[in-house]
Amino acid sequence: MHIDWAALGQVFGVSLVVTVGLVGLFTVGIVGTSRKPAAEGDAAATTAPGTGARAGALAAYGLCAAAVAYGIYLIVAA
Repeated sequence: MHIDWAALGQVFGVSLVVTVGLVGLFTVGIVGTSRKPAAEGDAAATTAPGTGARAGALAAYGLCAAAVAYGIYLIVAA
């Protein structure tokens, strides 16, 4: 039995980079949509996300969904 260590290392490296990237992208989406509106007179509360932040979060969610769909396509097509 012969193990191609170079190929195994490449698969590990690509899997690690894609996983960290996808989790980071999903985190950007969560942060963009998770802020609650400030209560009346509460200066310490966070403000609601603006239109740009919400659009960026939705774009991040869309990219995550596209990456997952592409992964499923790669698995099913084989």
